[in-house]
Amino acid sequence: MQHIRNFCIIAHIDHGKSTLADRLLEYTKTIDKRDLQEQVLDDMDLERERGITIKSHAIQMNYQLDGKDYVLNLIDTPGHVDFSYEVSRSIAACEGALLIVDASQGIQAQTISNLYLALENNLTIIPVLNKMDLESANPEVVKDQIVDLTGCRREEIIAASGKTGLGVYDVLRAIIERIPHPKGNPDAPLKALIFDSVFNSFRGIIAYFRVIDGTISKNDKVKFVATRKEYTADEVGILKLEKEPRDAVKAGDVGYIISGIKEAKEVKVGDTITHVAIPCDKAIEGFEDVKPMVFAGIYPVDTDDYEELRTDMEKLQLNDAALVFEPESSAALGFGFRCGFLGMLHMEIVQERLEREFGMTVITTVPNVSYKAFLTDGTSYEIHNPSEFPDPARLDHIEEPYIKAQIITKSEYIGSIMTLCIGKRGRMISQSYLTTDRVELFFEMPLAEIVFDFYDKLKTVSKGYASFDYHPIGYQESDLVRLDIRLNGEPVDALSALIHRDNSYQFGKKMCEKLKELITRQQFEIVIQASIGSKIIARETVKALRKDVTAKCYGGDISRKRKLLEKQKEGKKRMRQVGSVEIPQQAFLAVLKL
Repeated sequence: MQHIRNFCIIAHIDHGKSTLADRLLEYTKTIDKRDLQEQVLDDMDLERERGITIKSHAIQMNYQLDGKDYVLNLIDTPGHVDFSYEVSRSIAACEGALLIVDASQGIQAQTISNLYLALENNLTIIPVLNKMDLESANPEVVKDQIVDLTGCRREEIIAASGKTGLGVYDVLRAIIERIPHPKGNPDAPLKALIFDSVFNSFRGIIAYFRVIDGTISKNDKVKFVATRKEYTADEVGILKLEKEPRDAVKAGDVGYIISGIKEAKEVKVGDTITHVAIPCDKAIEGFEDVKPMVFAGIYPVDTDDYEELRTDMEKLQLNDAALVFEPESSAALGFGFRCGFLGMLHMEIVQERLEREFGMTVITTVPNVSYKAFLTDGTSYEIHNPSEFPDPARLDHIEEPYIKAQIITKSEYIGSIMTLCIGKRGRMISQSYLTTDRVELFFEMPLAEIVFDFYDKLKTVSKGYASFDYHPIGYQESDLVRLDIRLNGEPVDALSALIHRDNSYQFGKKMCEKLKELITRQQFEIVIQASIGSKIIARETVKALRKDVTAKCYGGDISRKRKLLEKQKEGKKRMRQVGSVEIPQQAFLAVLKL
């Protein structure tokens, strides 16, 4: 165990984490020159295109330093705030972390929040200043930021460049010299932490784990503590670029287990693996079920594809255990699913993967969050959908989820960011200067205000210089109403929304105006109304198309014309009773963009 080092890489999105990982693999000769491609560990097309890491990856490298052989286990982590629970489990499996900061952009929110996670787990931090080859690099200023943040000495910071390979050998030496070796007892009862799982269509679910104590051998009977399921370890091994089977994986090492698990739900990230015969006395701390934060309906464009969409979602869930869904139906869109996501990026990724990997085009309804309704008779339940909103006479109060948002920006944008957050019903908690021109702001705000367009607006008002991170802090009471859109008096359920009373009038007016532009004119008048309960708060009218029925009357008595107009009026009235209004697809998408 003296020669094992387990470490992860923490960084903000796009600070060069995957590129530096590529260099480490190349310099330790884990990967041949001919197999080398950019972002080796990011194996999804989507990850490559967007330059983000969506899944955690682990890989083992062998390296020789001063005549001794070392085993280095790199556990790569996602950089986005939506996947922070996965990051926390990857961090718990390590003894050290490379803190990568872009020399041109400086420290950003994600770096800080992941750094705090690492410090809570007592990890040794190795600060690395990446992208030193850029002309816009500002190493001295960024070094000051790192020293202020971590309290390390300036000479401990390693200057590196993932692109050119500068400083990579220094990073490898630092990993071996600074990070402590794992401490565990190979003879104690087995205790291993699951930090990730992947689906293989031939072998089932493969769980990746880090052994804290004990040894796991082939054909052992093992138990997953949180799910209380028991399995036989058909194959265990270590993770190189390909999986390498071994007879046993000992304390301190990172490996994988294949035991023929078919359901993604049975493997939970953060769970503990132990032996059935001699279980460990207590599970590893920090396990929690991943809770979806944002809910949206996903419907097939063609209603006949419903069953196919269900199969695609189930396949996707095998690779993405955080996705939850249940069937629902809507009068406007037919049959579909109500899905729960970790956040907006996660929702976009699921949508893209459905289109790419399965060729499935879907419609996504307005994303919302889950609320808690408390009724006058003392009962309470969760609302995921505007249609579940209780009758106002029976409702006592409603609570909505709040988050604590951390925003790091340049000091010149404080005013516009505060205006944005307060406009989104945020309360400012604190503000502190990290350096002379970098400010960290903390707000408490409702999650519902963030799931929509908050991040885009934040980037706009700060010209791209603000970074944003959040974590949930529980539920608080709120004055919410259900806004319905009616066409000729009939409510359209797919356009209903739960919204704060203060914003309801503006939102209703905007919706009506937008629909007026998009609904095609009919032979009869169409009335578009926004209502809260029975109270109409906004109205627009799409005028009827009229045929000139009096065209054939040349002169003659006025009563002939009047008779024709009266007849037309009767027809319009009948038409309005039986006519139905088709809402075009663009209307739903346009309302989503509001």
